Amino acid sequence: MTPDCHKTAAKDLLRAEQTGQQIGLLSKRHPEMDMDDAYAIQNAIYHAKLSAGRSVVGWKIGLTSKAMQYALNIDIPDSGILFDDMVFDHGARVPKGRFIQPRIEAEIAFVMKTGIGGADVTRDDVIAATDYVAPSIEILDTRILRADPETGQTRSVLDTISDNAANAGVVLGPQRHPIDKFDLRWVGAITLRNGEVEETGLGAGVLNDPVESVVWLARRMAQYGQNIEPGQIILSGSFIRPVECPSGTEIHADFGAFGAVDITFA
Repeated sequence: MTPDCHKTAAKDLLRAEQTGQQIGLLSKRHPEMDMDDAYAIQNAIYHAKLSAGRSVVGWKIGLTSKAMQYALNIDIPDSGILFDDMVFDHGARVPKGRFIQPRIEAEIAFVMKTGIGGADVTRDDVIAATDYVAPSIEILDTRILRADPETGQTRSVLDTISDNAANAGVVLGPQRHPIDKFDLRWVGAITLRNGEVEETGLGAGVLNDPVESVVWLARRMAQYGQNIEPGQIILSGSFIRPVECPSGTEIHADFGAFGAVDITFA
C-alpha cells in the first residue's frame, strides 16, 4: 500500500465513525496489505484526530488471549489509541446511536505515574511506573463490516488494527489499587448482561500476566518512536470474549475484591 492508500483508508474509517455506515473489508480492497500498512492507517487516524482537537489519554492492548490469537491465526497482540472523547464514567449511559455495533470486554487498567518507553522495557520498569490499577470495561465498535456480504470473507487482524484495534471507549471503576496489592494473574471478573452472567475470566488469560502485556506495548511502541506518557490509561487486554451490547443493555462487571464497573447502552 502507498501512503495515499493509508490516508484514504483512514478517511473512510473516520467517515464511517461519524455516519454510522460501515465500510467494506480493507483486507479485501488491498490484499497486499501487511501489519505495517495496518498500523500506518491507524497512525493516519491518530493524526487526523489530533488535528480535529482530540488528545490521547492512553492505549489499549488487544488479542492477548490464546483463544483470540488462535481464532485470528496470529501469535502476537495488537494495540490501539485511547482518545479523550472515549472516556465514560462508571455507571454512565451511552447515548443511543453513539456506536454502530458496540460490544464490551472486562480488563485490568493501568494508570501511569511516570512515562515509560524503549525496546528494553522490563517488568520491573512497568511496576515502578504504574500509579495504580483499576477494574475497567473496554467498549469495542467496528467501523468495518465483520464479514464481506458477497464472499463471506471475515474481518482479519489487519482490518481490526487499521480500525484502531476496534477501540471505541473505556470505563474505569472507582476503585484504585497499588499494583502490588493483588496478584493480577488471579484477578477475575464475572460479567453480567441485563443481570445474567455472560462471561467469566482471570487476569492470567492476558499473556499469563497483565504486567507482561504492558511490557509488550512499551516495546512495540518503541519500534514507532513512541512512549507511554505519565497519566495515561493502559487497557492491558481482555480475559473474556466480547459481549454484544444492543440498545437497552446493562453491563455489570464484578471483579470481586478488586472492584466493579457498570455501563448502560440506551
